[in-house]
Amino acid sequence: MTYCVALALKDGLVFAADSRTNAGVDQIATYRKLHKFVIPGERVIVLMTAGNLATTQSVLSLMRMRLNSDQPNLFGAASLYDVASIVGATGREVVARDSGQGQGGVDFGSSFIVGGQIQGEPPRLFLVYPEGNFIECTADTPYFQIGETKYGKPILDRVIDHDTPLDDGIKCALISIDSTIRSNLSVGLPLDVLRYPRDSFSDQAHFNVDEHHEGFRQLGEAWSQGLRDVFQRIPDLTWE
Repeated sequence: MTYCVALALKDGLVFAADSRTNAGVDQIATYRKLHKFVIPGERVIVLMTAGNLATTQSVLSLMRMRLNSDQPNLFGAASLYDVASIVGATGREVVARDSGQGQGGVDFGSSFIVGGQIQGEPPRLFLVYPEGNFIECTADTPYFQIGETKYGKPILDRVIDHDTPLDDGIKCALISIDSTIRSNLSVGLPLDVLRYPRDSFSDQAHFNVDEHHEGFRQLGEAWSQGLRDVFQRIPDLTWE
């Protein structure tokens, strides 16, 4: 399993993803879920993946192979809408190919978060479903999640709105992931975190968060202590 979250804010975009795919008493596998397609100064496209690992790897490989080709590709797309359409179509192509191999009972589905900015339009964020269709983030719904979403959702609902500053958005995304890690063994470090300021057309603010990252540890401890402090201040209920 995995957990990825992306925020579409007034000042730009925030992406954060864990890297765990399988978990058990004797098996833990790590694969990066955040992938970038960048032409500096012209476009930054970020894909985050969840679901069948073979499907997502095939989708990413096909899209990389087709860059600068005559086929619809991420470097030739005129808009982020077109990028989301290419991702959805490639996902359908891979599932149609692999599901015809007689592997009954296998779930080939994968979900994608697609975001970034192409010169001539504002930053945009899309959620691509396993069926290949997709929706776009709006100011009223400024974040998307894929994977193990339920544990990290409450803080996003209470804190994030379109006007949230980018740095606060990163803190909230990381607390959302920390809450998920504490409650679900299938989500774990290291994390990929990318901060994309509007109109920067650069992917330089891309950070790795592992078990040695002191700031992430302190953030989780501060959040836990803050919750305990608030809980202690809540008045007792009367049951008459």
